[in-house]
Amino acid sequence: MALRITDQCVNCDVCEPECPNEAIFEGPEHYEINPSRCTECVGHFDRPQCVQVCPVDCIPRDPAYPETEAELQAKFERLTAAP
Repeated sequence: MALRITDQCVNCDVCEPECPNEAIFEGPEHYEINPSRCTECVGHFDRPQCVQVCPVDCIPRDPAYPETEAELQAKFERLTAAP
């Protein structure tokens, strides 16, 4: 399941550089996550790095994008495949 950043985000800038998939970007009001690039850090780390560094705990799983661990792994493999 992709993650999402809620409107509780304080735009502290710590999550964006931690994302190994470059899924986090600055939105019009707060940071956002591109669900097509979010693997919850599967393939890179044991835990989502953005969640670990977020000082306000505003990055839950997004129920709009349900994905299994295997689907997240497949997404990671697609994102990191050589062109």
